[in-house]
Amino acid sequence: MFTTRPEIRGTFGMVSSTHYLATMAGWSMLERGGNAFDAAVAAGLALQVVHPYQNGPGGDLPIILHDATSGSTKVICGQGVAPQNATIDNFHNLGLDLIPGTGLLAACVPGAFGAWMLLLRNYGVLSLEDVMQPAIDYAQKGYAVVPMMHSIIENVAELFRSSWPSSANTYLVNGKPPKVGSFHKNQILSDTFSKILIEAKNKGSNREAVIDAAIKTFYEGFVAEEIDRFCRDTEWLDSSGKIHGGLLNGQDMADWRPSIEPASTYEYEGFQVCKPGPWSQGPVFLQQLALLKGFDLSSMNPVGPEFIHTQIECAKLALADREAWYGDPKVNNVPLNTLLTEKYNDERRKLITDKASMEFTPGEPDGLRPKFADFQIKDLNSNLPAGTGEPNTSESKNKVIESSENQSSAGLSDGDTVHLDAVDQQGNMVACMPSGGWLQSSPVIPNLGFCLGTRAQMFWLQPGFFSTLSPGIRPRTTLSPTLVLKDEAAILAFGSPGGDAQDQWALSMFLRHIHHNMNLQEAIDAPNFHTDHLPSSFYPRTFQPGAVKVENRLPDKTIEELKKRGHRVESTDGWSLGRMTAVAREKTDNGWILKGAAHPRFQEAYAVGR
Repeated sequence: MFTTRPEIRGTFGMVSSTHYLATMAGWSMLERGGNAFDAAVAAGLALQVVHPYQNGPGGDLPIILHDATSGSTKVICGQGVAPQNATIDNFHNLGLDLIPGTGLLAACVPGAFGAWMLLLRNYGVLSLEDVMQPAIDYAQKGYAVVPMMHSIIENVAELFRSSWPSSANTYLVNGKPPKVGSFHKNQILSDTFSKILIEAKNKGSNREAVIDAAIKTFYEGFVAEEIDRFCRDTEWLDSSGKIHGGLLNGQDMADWRPSIEPASTYEYEGFQVCKPGPWSQGPVFLQQLALLKGFDLSSMNPVGPEFIHTQIECAKLALADREAWYGDPKVNNVPLNTLLTEKYNDERRKLITDKASMEFTPGEPDGLRPKFADFQIKDLNSNLPAGTGEPNTSESKNKVIESSENQSSAGLSDGDTVHLDAVDQQGNMVACMPSGGWLQSSPVIPNLGFCLGTRAQMFWLQPGFFSTLSPGIRPRTTLSPTLVLKDEAAILAFGSPGGDAQDQWALSMFLRHIHHNMNLQEAIDAPNFHTDHLPSSFYPRTFQPGAVKVENRLPDKTIEELKKRGHRVESTDGWSLGRMTAVAREKTDNGWILKGAAHPRFQEAYAVGR
């Protein structure tokens, strides 16, 4: 099969990420004697600088890792919680029925920095200075502006000029978006990172103490103080069309720390697939595998209509269960064990036919009766196949909106996510999905050089649901890295940005890799697809019945057959869906071979290794 670049192979180490500079930052850690976890931290901090439109220090982070020394596989949760002042009543008193997708009101505690530090402290071997220096240098000396960064800043340039001056000062050059290829600097962010490093080194007496001091500096020191002041004393235009301040404060920061948790797992085709828990959408991947077990995928053409239709219909069922049953397990009795049983999925699988379903029907695990919050249905009657009707919305009262729905000037946030993977010759492996804190979603804090996240937009402001807002809990996010074991050894780590599509794009890559013997690069390069037949996790939380997007590199016959089966197919640019990166290990007679690959879409991602 044609590929855009080779699958990289070696024996020393592999790093792959969605930006080449971050990949090189991670690789430099391996070259100086660090392990895969050191590489991940350096790459992750660098991504906060060079991909500020897809993640930042104010964002969040799930990590899934395999420690070869102990043989354990763990999840580090860097998903911050809702502030104590983030109550349903407080939002309703502001006249809001949805949490805005931009501005300050949607900020949760920034979890990414704490998660990176926990990974470094507990599993890495290098110093804090080692892993922070590449990010500091990129922010101080500059990095080349790529086309996506230019276009995203161009989309919000007027908002910056008129309403978010601190963002204009940071990301506009003479009032205009930086040119593609020009070098962009963020001296204030470099100073912030440098100050964290200096304070930590002054307070810590050894490696672990220095890292602990960095965590305290961020969550209880000057960073937390600046965030508290910014949220209390300033107000900004957000996607509600109104001006609001923030709810996050210093006490919220001080009360939170990242946690280490067991992974959610599922056995499939001799592999143990590991994901974060149901505070993420990770188990959606596992539920799709449980449904797909009933089909002969190996016999299907990997770019044919049967393969794509089957995956889409399984995704609809798993995503319906996500909407009904996923949430922070600390306050919800999530029936995950039942959702992954053969008996439950055998019954769910009976709902799949050779026609596209227009229903959105969760199951009833353990006899529970599902219900949905009041999401909006977008263009319900536009281009629907004959004979179809409103989705089964399980007691939800939903409004129909038009595709031309007006948005405020601060209402559109094209934020996405980044991904990185690393593996070393000892067999340590890690997959990370940093996100949030996008430059286009919230105004820059002038004294820190970064903005807060907007992850709270994924809560519902209606009581009684698994993802209903409550102070001090995690939103049910879309972030979902994947790690795969075989015979108790880590063999594959991968993931893709993409919001609600993450566990659809990544799944098609995984299935093509294991069922159709595509190497990592072939599976990543293969034309991708996903369904939007779900209530979006992002403001304004719309539902698009039967909607399927496909890259136009798929065969015309495949696209036409999907339409005949009732899918509302939209063909997109041939290289626009899916942004996977991956690393792997393969056992041979001569030892372990390491592999790496990265998507070619948008000309940013690279894997390196030797």
